[in-house]
Amino acid sequence: MKALLFGASGAVLLASLAAPAQAQATQEQATRLVEIVVTAQRREEAAQDVGQALSLIAGDALEERAVLVINDIENVVPNMEVDSQFGGGQPQFRIRGIGAREYSSNNASTVGVYVDEVAHPYTVTTQGALFDLARIEVLRGPQGTLYGRNTTGGAVNLVTNAPTADARVGALVEYGAYDRAKVEGYISGPIAPGLLGRLAAVTEQGGAWQYNRDTGEELGDLDKTALRGRLTWDVTDALTADLSATWSQDRSDGLGFRLLGPYTPSGSTTTIPADTAWRITGWELSPELAAVSGRQVGDNPGRDNEGLDLSARLTADLGFADLTSITAWQSFERDEYNDWDGTRFAESDVWFYNDIDVFSQELRLASQGGGRFDWLVGAHYADEGNDGGFVTQFRGFGQTLIETAYEQDVEAIGVFTHNSYRLTDRLSLIGGLRYEYEERSLTSAGTAVGGVPGGPELRYDTDLSEVSGRVGLEYELSDDALLYAGVARGVKSGGFTTYNATSATPFKPEIVIAYEAGLKSDWLDDRLRLNAAVFFYDYTDQQVQGLEYDREVGRLGKITNVPESHILGGEIELTWVPVDGLTISQSLGYKDGEYDEYDAIDGAATDAANPPDGPWDIIITNDRSGEQLQFPPLTYAGAVSYDWLAAGWGWRAETNYSYRDELYSVSSSSIIDDYWLVNASLSAGPANANWRVGLWARNLFDDHYEETRNGFNGSARPTTSPRQGRTVGVRLTMDF
Repeated sequence: MKALLFGASGAVLLASLAAPAQAQATQEQATRLVEIVVTAQRREEAAQDVGQALSLIAGDALEERAVLVINDIENVVPNMEVDSQFGGGQPQFRIRGIGAREYSSNNASTVGVYVDEVAHPYTVTTQGALFDLARIEVLRGPQGTLYGRNTTGGAVNLVTNAPTADARVGALVEYGAYDRAKVEGYISGPIAPGLLGRLAAVTEQGGAWQYNRDTGEELGDLDKTALRGRLTWDVTDALTADLSATWSQDRSDGLGFRLLGPYTPSGSTTTIPADTAWRITGWELSPELAAVSGRQVGDNPGRDNEGLDLSARLTADLGFADLTSITAWQSFERDEYNDWDGTRFAESDVWFYNDIDVFSQELRLASQGGGRFDWLVGAHYADEGNDGGFVTQFRGFGQTLIETAYEQDVEAIGVFTHNSYRLTDRLSLIGGLRYEYEERSLTSAGTAVGGVPGGPELRYDTDLSEVSGRVGLEYELSDDALLYAGVARGVKSGGFTTYNATSATPFKPEIVIAYEAGLKSDWLDDRLRLNAAVFFYDYTDQQVQGLEYDREVGRLGKITNVPESHILGGEIELTWVPVDGLTISQSLGYKDGEYDEYDAIDGAATDAANPPDGPWDIIITNDRSGEQLQFPPLTYAGAVSYDWLAAGWGWRAETNYSYRDELYSVSSSSIIDDYWLVNASLSAGPANANWRVGLWARNLFDDHYEETRNGFNGSARPTTSPRQGRTVGVRLTMDF
């Protein structure tokens, strides 16, 4: 694999040497590193001037880097993982090992996800189409003194393209393997004096790459459509209004599971052999689950989700400071059916439903810069409703429907400040502080079995009253090098486990004390950029997927807290333009962590110590202190691209690649092997034209890799969620 990887990269390098020198000289693109302006710290500034670990992905590079959904940024950003839990539409984001692995959709994320500065507190809302983006910014480390919500892991900012002052129109058309097609377009420009507008739309269809082992039916078709409108109105010389509305719909198929071993259904003498073909899976929706979910018996696993996001941003120049108001409302309906046993038997079939509404209001007052002291103060308010639950048919219960429903309400308010003071011309003191108060309640009547209520309706409450902040120093070694160091305290809300009736008692907030130092530097007349960071995290009450036992019911999954743990590591990111037109980028992330104090329930020992049908009175725990945390220690990514002119055409050859280390687990059957991914593309267009056509390949070497391994029906019946193999296709882009 490594030899093939270097061969693909070498082909691009050879193209750079073979191209005529005159063509290189006339190509203005990639002669120097571009200074990218970001808003990661809530003001426009060069990315290299931000004294935090920050990774960027340009919007026009998303297709080339195979970032098709937000989850794919894990293959570009060091020390980041994004998993779709059990192959469904509920992702979990993790940065530097900070993050959970759980499939409920009612809890706050350890990594904040923002679209044009509006927080999306429930990550299930982030799985729609990515389109018309200017860039994606990923901040590593606790956030809170600049952002709407507290997070312990970091922040992912999706910045959409703004309306343009001149009239423009553009489109992207893509067709690939398994009849996958994507059409994206926009129109932008002036509408009236002082009023600019932009309308963008996208649709993604087809792509079914899996098949049913019993019927041969296909699975995996995309069916995503989204529309966004933006208006920028200069109300007065000192007041600007930015309005945005985004509608999205996702009716795509789900992901089918593969059997890692022979599977014998409950009460059956039939044994399904382990799957050997990579694309094979199985499913069958029962009449009972079809009726309650509003589906037909022959329907594929999949989703029928719809969302609407509205926001209004007002920016006023007060003379001494800038006042920003962001008012937003989000509505999202989730309707998703998954078959987690990967067979035609109803042994772990589940239908999720959610009705999510979020209102938020943020106010910020910030200095206009130019002095020794830059300051920002702000307040954020959020009111959230998340009514949902799931219905399942589970092994041992026959066709009986099991339903856990809940209603959750969250109200939060935070006040924050972020400040920078120049002690000397090169040395700055950074300080930020945040106080947040949150009330979170969940009402549930428990788990109903066969329509029989699990008990009376109960209300669970938890709150958060915490201070977070950051203090640090930034020193400009030169005009092109920044050294920074600091310590931050991050907090993530507690919440509720909504898997079953008796595990809804709240878990506690988690707290991270993060120590970080880093360097940002440009060298060789802006041809080489080298950024690096090291960190140490002191983790208190880490939220993890654990166990508890109910005396009458037995073993239950529950989110629990680990009293003490720690994580350490670092990242290096390098971008180099050795000759005009040739760009090489590399990134490396490493992390290591372990539990320092953790007495966890031993499920196997507890089961053995109690009667098979209960009661479960004897609980046995193990001291797991010193155990390695479950994340891949090493991540690596790189890209090589070359632009040149030949025969009156502009050409671009590009390859990008990533490596993810083995995912550790205490259970050998749950260890996920390491893997490489390689993508490549070649595009060309007339030198003076506004269109380009290209060929692309994703997962070029057809590497078979897994996202998760699951023992939902016990360790004797393991399943895995496979990722797609090699695909190839063509792409046409136009901008006028």
